Amino acid sequence: MNPRALLAGGGIGGLTAALALRRAGFEVRVLERAPALQAVGAGLTVQPNAVLALRTLDARLADAVVAAGHVPPALRVLDPAGRPISKVDATALYREVGAPGVALHRARLHELLLQALGSGHVETGAEVAGFELRGDRVAVRLSNGAELDADVVVGADGLRSTLRGQLLHDGPPRYAGYTSWRGVAEGLDGLDTTETWGPGCRFGVVPIGARRVYWFATANAPAGETESAVDTPARLDRLFGRWHAPIPELLAATPDGAILRTDIADRPPARVWGQGRFTLLGDAAHPMTPNLGQGACQAIEDAVVLGRCLAAREGGLEAALRRYEGLRQPRSAAVTVAARRLGALGQLENALLRGLRDTLLRAAPQSAQERQVARLWRFA
Repeated sequence: MNPRALLAGGGIGGLTAALALRRAGFEVRVLERAPALQAVGAGLTVQPNAVLALRTLDARLADAVVAAGHVPPALRVLDPAGRPISKVDATALYREVGAPGVALHRARLHELLLQALGSGHVETGAEVAGFELRGDRVAVRLSNGAELDADVVVGADGLRSTLRGQLLHDGPPRYAGYTSWRGVAEGLDGLDTTETWGPGCRFGVVPIGARRVYWFATANAPAGETESAVDTPARLDRLFGRWHAPIPELLAATPDGAILRTDIADRPPARVWGQGRFTLLGDAAHPMTPNLGQGACQAIEDAVVLGRCLAAREGGLEAALRRYEGLRQPRSAAVTVAARRLGALGQLENALLRGLRDTLLRAAPQSAQERQVARLWRFA
């Protein structure tokens, strides 16, 4: 009889982990608190490290993910007038690391993962409220009072993970000091992937295929600040309406009610991810700011490494989970720290510091910047 795994959370990390554990010989069941699996979110990037990881699970799935979006040939940082600050030749790096990166709609990635797994493995309306270690089993308690048990339980329940809270008691995530808006504009072609840095704010342009462009904006702001959907377009116009094309055009092409606002937060890297036959994965284990575009990518890496460790089962299931944590913690911690530092650099308000930053980046050899990106984009 195959061992059984329960995964709390049906997001990208949870679904990828379910695929990896099924390949490792487990019966898998994903518990998703949402009442239905719906197309939510905006865009994201599946960078080469995550594509390489997906290939080890299912080459056809990896190919389908790449085909579902836009492969950016270059990544550029600009100033509000459109002048270049830095550039990465992504195409050359794809050849070096052995896989492309792709930008696509989050809902499309979720759909492809769900198709590969099969919806019969996902139970919606199942909100996990806690877990209990019982020898060689783990019991999971649902918010409706029901109880399930399994040989292994994986907490992939996101930034505000209930299961992490029970394990670590480490309080809420830490606010990064800036908020974000995200949207998808339709019917636009021929745009480049760029990020523009201004005084305490940034704007990203990310084509995601099918004549759609994902954009994101950030601005320094108090935590928890809110605004109505009616007020959001006017605020974005004040912040970015005079920046270089196509930023004003993207804002104008996005339906007002389709703009998402989220405060940016992460957590300091944790040394403990699990106990017994329970472990954490993805944002529940290592939430990071989106500045490197690695949140989903690191969750995919987690899932693949977890599957490898559990497939080997050296020393038993509990030992395999601790081995997974030991392998993943250094990498995810380094990415978390680097993402937070990059965000702080991009959100500078002081004109002198911004000028110094831009001058240094313009003077830095492109090859040095690309070596840093290549290290991030490798996966073995």
